[in-house]
Amino acid sequence: MELLLPILLGFLACLVGGLYLLGVFRQRRPGEPPLDKGLIPWLGHVLEFRRNTLKFLERMAKKHGEIFTVQLGGFYITFVQDPFSFGGFVKESRDKLDFRKVALHLAHRVFGYKAVEGERRILRISSNKHLKGEGLEEVTQAFMSNLQNMMLHNIGSAAEDRTWKEDGLFRYSYNVVFRAGYLALFGNVPHKSEQREHAAKHVTPGLIGEDQLFPRLAYGVLPPMEKLAAERLKTYDRVKSIDMSMINRYMFVLLWASQSNIGPSSFWLLLFLMKHPEAMKAVKEEVDKVLKESGQEVRPGGPMVNLTREMLLKTPILDSAVEENLRLTAAPLLTRAVIKDMTFKMADGREYLLRKGDRIAIFPFSSVQHDPEIHPEPHSFKYDRFLNPDGTKKTDFYKAGKKVKYYTMPWGSGVSMCPGRFFATSELKQFVFLIVYDFGAHTSPKKTDPWSLCWV
Repeated sequence: MELLLPILLGFLACLVGGLYLLGVFRQRRPGEPPLDKGLIPWLGHVLEFRRNTLKFLERMAKKHGEIFTVQLGGFYITFVQDPFSFGGFVKESRDKLDFRKVALHLAHRVFGYKAVEGERRILRISSNKHLKGEGLEEVTQAFMSNLQNMMLHNIGSAAEDRTWKEDGLFRYSYNVVFRAGYLALFGNVPHKSEQREHAAKHVTPGLIGEDQLFPRLAYGVLPPMEKLAAERLKTYDRVKSIDMSMINRYMFVLLWASQSNIGPSSFWLLLFLMKHPEAMKAVKEEVDKVLKESGQEVRPGGPMVNLTREMLLKTPILDSAVEENLRLTAAPLLTRAVIKDMTFKMADGREYLLRKGDRIAIFPFSSVQHDPEIHPEPHSFKYDRFLNPDGTKKTDFYKAGKKVKYYTMPWGSGVSMCPGRFFATSELKQFVFLIVYDFGAHTSPKKTDPWSLCWV
């Protein structure tokens, strides 16, 4: 009996400690946002959140209001749903709300990557050098060359060779855009060389379908078989024709960040244009005008189009269509780690206490991009939604009579804004440019497969 008592006490201590770590004893303190832990210790609401983030957050907002805290996979995350309060999230100092801590956690959990000293500075310098200004001009030209190789190889110049071909719309879009983008960023042979043309035709993406692992990895809820697939991804070695010394986990993080979303985005943009003839007509007329102003002519067997960054800056209609596509389909979850106990102030003056170690997040997809008051008919594709009547970019959107600053946030905002957003937008525009001017693409007439693409 004397031996059994210490064992029982030790077991109880471990049990209580475990339950404490699982968040069972956490209670809402005065001044904090409403707390909803869910029924499952530690996991909380993560299964419902992962299954349908939009519906989950709408349900929580209806239950608790514009700010609330939920438990997701061991983390307590405070969601802010009021778009007028986003400024407090975006502009708060890094000593209180830190994006980098969240990013490093995800990189390690998903890719097995541990940051090294100076990595952030190197990434910032590289982004400024290659994804802005003259560097962006060079990478744009490289992408265009690779894209034309992807799309035009095996298409004969003779009339009898230009027969209709058919492929899955998603597969086609993802394949050509991913491979062209990969070679533009990571290719190791000079632009316009024969080696690059050969490599561009044989690179295998290998990520289609596996990009769905990311959100499950992020919240640590992978079943056994998907966990094995994730481990294989961490030692990614499917890329052919590129020196293996270039392939490592850090490069894979950059590859995923730069290319994993551009394929699906190109698919949706092309689908929306083909499903809305008035949008396709407006974009085609704009593309034809830009080509004529550049003095270039498109003809079978003729030279490839030299599509420059300057030409891409003259497409306000296509710009609006791209932004509308991203409004409808891009759903980033913007998250910060709470570094120390702090007070978060809402736009209406209410103040809430946030705990050190928690996280705070916004989900613009539901609270802004699909708000019918900010964007009327939010589920409809309107290619000119971001155009003023005079053809200039529209930036004035309102809710309850007040101007909304953050009316769409597909690239994030503040310190977490995507450094490659200019290149990604350029990729989308170049892909549509080629489809419109050279392919005459349309959806397949087969009723059994509405997602097929036909082109000539």
